[in-house]
Amino acid sequence: MTTTIEPAGGTPLVYQCALPLSRQTLTFIADLLRAHLKKIGSRWRKLPPGKIALIVLAALRHDHRLADMAGGNGVSASTISRWTWEIIELLAARAPRLDRALATITRQGGEAVLLDGTLIPTRRRSGTANRSNYNGKHKKHGLLFLALTDQAGNLIWISSARRGAASEITAARRDHIAGRLRTAGLGALADLGFTGLDPDPEDPVIITGYKGHPDPQDDPRPAPGQPGPVRCPRARRARLQRPQELAEPHPPPHRPQQGHRLATRPARPHPPAHHPLTDDHDLRPAAPTSPSTTNPAHTSPPTSQFRLEQSHCS
Repeated sequence: MTTTIEPAGGTPLVYQCALPLSRQTLTFIADLLRAHLKKIGSRWRKLPPGKIALIVLAALRHDHRLADMAGGNGVSASTISRWTWEIIELLAARAPRLDRALATITRQGGEAVLLDGTLIPTRRRSGTANRSNYNGKHKKHGLLFLALTDQAGNLIWISSARRGAASEITAARRDHIAGRLRTAGLGALADLGFTGLDPDPEDPVIITGYKGHPDPQDDPRPAPGQPGPVRCPRARRARLQRPQELAEPHPPPHRPQQGHRLATRPARPHPPAHHPLTDDHDLRPAAPTSPSTTNPAHTSPPTSQFRLEQSHCS
């Protein structure tokens, strides 16, 4: 008997998946596609523009296989790939240019923008192109983007995609961000990754933090051979002084004056020269001797010895 292995017939199984995007996003992309089809004179597509926009957004958002998306919608995988790149080009053409975005902020009365970079994770590439997209800072593969936002945090410009191994400051130099900001009369706030981006440190337009102390005179660390600053224990906390205390300064309670200890605490008596300094019993005043206690073998009871010492001390 011969067994023939054939694929199962019938329609494929289709399941539904939620897409976390708004209806406005779908309508915006569908309108872009309708205007593009009217411009190029395309008479028909296998699916309506709204359905094409939904398939492309699902492919971009969930990263499904094109063959799976094609089997569930009755088209080929190459058709979905062509639709995807077509919509990507339409969205990229509407992206604002850097100089126009900065001019818009200037007309609105803005004075500064926020500059930052982000890494969009991607899948690992094969071959020699693997290392070009690997970012050592985030320890993953991806594409690097620079973004500008206004003071309220609204996105006004985003750069083109660069390889993940590139640094943020290198990407900013290639986009000439410092020069365009100076031309528009705006400033920018950035993190430490953009330190040194502004070519004019005397009149900077990009403000960043300091990786170290800008002036050696402001360095709190002591010079070699000099005593360091006195640091309080970690358990203690600083106490704000009242105006009366500031008007009449006085030493803190944990730092008495130089003569305060000598006035309140008696000096320790010096032991005799023939006694060792480590014997604490020799520091007590000696008991008075009598002719009856000249015998070395004779010792008084502990009670009487204590009374004699107490009376002598008093």
